[in-house]
Amino acid sequence: MPAPESHQNPNHPTADAAQLFDEDALTHRFAPIFARIAEGAVHREQNRELPYAPVEWLREAGYTKLRVPKRYGGEGVTLTAFLALVTRLGEADSNLPQILRVHGGFIESLLENDDEPLRDRWLTRIAQGQIIGGAVSDRSSVTNNSVRLTQTNGAWHLDGEKYYTTGTLYADWVDVTAHDGQSDVRVLVKSDAPGLARIDDWDGFGQRLTGSGTARFEHVPVSLDNLYRRYSAAEPRRNSLLTAYYQALHVANLAGISRAALRDAVAFTQGKTRTFGIPGESSPRDNPLVHRVVGRLASLAYSTQSISASLARAIDAVSVARQEGRTNEQTYIHLDIQTFQAQQIVIEQTLQAATLLFEVGGASATSETRRFDRYWRNARVLASHNPAIIREAAIGDFYLNGNAHNERFGVARHPAAETLAAES
Repeated sequence: MPAPESHQNPNHPTADAAQLFDEDALTHRFAPIFARIAEGAVHREQNRELPYAPVEWLREAGYTKLRVPKRYGGEGVTLTAFLALVTRLGEADSNLPQILRVHGGFIESLLENDDEPLRDRWLTRIAQGQIIGGAVSDRSSVTNNSVRLTQTNGAWHLDGEKYYTTGTLYADWVDVTAHDGQSDVRVLVKSDAPGLARIDDWDGFGQRLTGSGTARFEHVPVSLDNLYRRYSAAEPRRNSLLTAYYQALHVANLAGISRAALRDAVAFTQGKTRTFGIPGESSPRDNPLVHRVVGRLASLAYSTQSISASLARAIDAVSVARQEGRTNEQTYIHLDIQTFQAQQIVIEQTLQAATLLFEVGGASATSETRRFDRYWRNARVLASHNPAIIREAAIGDFYLNGNAHNERFGVARHPAAETLAAES
């Protein structure tokens, strides 16, 4: 089976030079905001303080409109530059990239949509600062879509419940999957609409501040102007970048956790005056075994960040090919395979880094005042969204048998499935 192909066009604005310029400029621009976010990360973790303020800082700085094209009022940065920034934000606080992951996916879905009035309406709103959250997944396997869209006395309403509603606590609009009695639909409702309850009951041991809990709809009024898609689970697979995008954002976030583990290992070690297990004054920064640990952490951070950047470039290249009419279903299958391959290594290396961090010190490294444990917990939760073992088997099946259409492959088979993966 041939390896996944590349579509990089060196003469396109997304080529390396432009990408590096964008990345450097964005890194410099957002560095003070990310430093401010990082400064309060441990306090928020210890007190389960939801990061409403950091989300506002990002909105005010234009982070939420970076991928919106300039013609709609956004900045039109490449995915390569944007995902590099996601890594830096993940280093500051890995809750933040996940909070805004559905928002970013909604932007990407609009960029792939041929409905110009729909694109103009929502991309313009996003460029003005509005944030999209999602209510797509059902907690129970009894039904694929428990929310119902019904009409009473000429007015439409939503009733039902969703879980894994990441980002809704911080959003202006909630993107909801519902069933209207005939088909499944996608509809947006205001987050402060009467009858909509957004509940912070996410009980995962990591990513605690993402608001990935329950959204409950009790006769929530709906404008059919905001019903933007009808679909059926029986529809064939849609050629889309969304599967790769949603997973690439996790990969970039995990790379950020690896960077944070290195950062904190260095700061912790430089401030210590005694090496664990050696009596008397013995600076760990001069200990060759500690050197090895920090060297390994630096290598893991480099590797995860490099893999994330390579994956981002691959997605950008397919995006360019798509615009130029050079893609087909195989193009997207190859891209998904590249994405799954990146996941396997980045997940493993980030979890290793989050564990290795504790080797630079003794019991003091486990102090809850530092909350170093949050790196492993957060990485483990991110890794659990789309089980790596399933994806690894799918990769092997693809290379051995060319099979990319079974359930283990995890590729979207209907227009809502990419977003379903984002919320799970």
